[in-house]
Amino acid sequence: MRGPTVHAWCNKSPQKRNARSGNNNTIINQAGRGSGGDPPEGVCVTHFKGYQTHRFYDELIGTDGKPHAIAAPLIEQLNALSPKDLRRRQKAAEQALYQQGITFNVYGDKKGTEKIFPFDIIPRIVPGEEWKALERGLRQRIQALNLFIHDIYNEQKILKDKIIPRQLILSSACYLKQCQGVRPPRNVWIHITGTDLVRGGDGVFYVLEDNLRCPSGISYVLQNRAIQKRTFPSAFEAMKVRPVSDYCDHLYDTLRYVAQDAAQERPNIIVLTPGIYNAAYYEHAYLAQQMGVPLAEGSDLAVIDDHVMLRTTKGFEKVDVIYRRIDDDFLDPTVFRKDSLLGVPGIMECYRKGNVTLANAPGTGIADDKAVYAYVPQMIKYYLGEDAIIPNVPTYVCGDKKQRDYVLANLAKLVVKAVNLSGGYGMLIGPRSTAAQRREFAARIAKHPRNYIAQPTLALSRCPTLTDKGIEGRHIDFRPYILYGQSVFVLPGGLTRVALVKNSLVVNSSQGGGSKDSWVLDA
Repeated sequence: MRGPTVHAWCNKSPQKRNARSGNNNTIINQAGRGSGGDPPEGVCVTHFKGYQTHRFYDELIGTDGKPHAIAAPLIEQLNALSPKDLRRRQKAAEQALYQQGITFNVYGDKKGTEKIFPFDIIPRIVPGEEWKALERGLRQRIQALNLFIHDIYNEQKILKDKIIPRQLILSSACYLKQCQGVRPPRNVWIHITGTDLVRGGDGVFYVLEDNLRCPSGISYVLQNRAIQKRTFPSAFEAMKVRPVSDYCDHLYDTLRYVAQDAAQERPNIIVLTPGIYNAAYYEHAYLAQQMGVPLAEGSDLAVIDDHVMLRTTKGFEKVDVIYRRIDDDFLDPTVFRKDSLLGVPGIMECYRKGNVTLANAPGTGIADDKAVYAYVPQMIKYYLGEDAIIPNVPTYVCGDKKQRDYVLANLAKLVVKAVNLSGGYGMLIGPRSTAAQRREFAARIAKHPRNYIAQPTLALSRCPTLTDKGIEGRHIDFRPYILYGQSVFVLPGGLTRVALVKNSLVVNSSQGGGSKDSWVLDA
């Protein structure tokens, strides 16, 4: 699954919270912050005896050792179970995942390509009022990013007005000259987004990155929920958890809305996959099945008279909308990588002529560039005239000399990231690095400054997780999913990724991370 390794970070502003420094992280020092009061009487924290938050923000337990008020029904049901019963339910959830074939592929793994995505049965909880603010912020961000991408590939007003350095955009590996002048149906470029959020030591959510090309993980959200409802049914009902099961209906409506006018009533929609060896192939097949549309590979398609056609047992059928799960470079060998066997020769010409809709649109990766990410607050102000509701993590762009000098002088304190890599690769975690590693990254930055950004280290929030030694805190992030069609829809939930290894900050599935269900409560 795409997405960077998440690190511990904290906002150092003394006005925002009372904090003190630990060995490697700055950590919250406000007892009970966010708990909303004491839990109801009778809740006996037996499974949580000796549970330590280590002053990280914990999604269920306050620093005083008491559960947050919103988590009390869940904690109560957990404590009604014996350790044996709790592990039995965990085992039952894992068996259900095995039986349903909910897997992902790990490239280069000598033990095999296909693995079950680890799942922890203790969910994270998001209060309804807090979700309202996140929902507004995500809608705002997606609208601004869509306007930015449309502008970049057409008028480029934001560059002419010098809000963003022109060279920063034109030098990006994610900027596709082949998309210049394209105007997709309804001017919507980013139909499906998975935005990675982290909660800092101050209890505030921050945007870590935007995933606007082929974001994955939604199938795990839907399947995790189906399993979770059977694991803690009484707590689920008592807490009024908002449903996520209608996501595929919203996805289908989004894709139908962006079809060409002539086909909008009954468009022929397909999901385009690279094939069974892709890391997210299970998800491609699952979403196609849930929407009731064909799952196709590039070899199943052909371009005839500037239209994309699907080979069927009854002959060719015209395709109107393609939910593509293939990266830009592999979409069309006549335009991008000539050695690609995954895409469809001529598909970009069909797209340019308005004869097929591609979701997400090619070129959206310009906003996935981590150096461009640093300017999203300015985009929101420029296009919408508003301040960003959800803040960015403070970011230093090494392409700027002044910021680069600061980064090089403070490598031991910062996290350095390559702008176009994901999955936790191409990074330096300053507080955990050696002098030799810092020298190596300093040389990399000096040689190719455009390719790197840096951020303060993060004190990532944690959530109780069932381990071999009982319930312990593990670091997590959060990926809500947003659909942009006739309106912007934010699914009330998302993928909570969890670092299953103690003290690890790596939440990526490719590096040992797992997932949790995310309970957004009815306000």
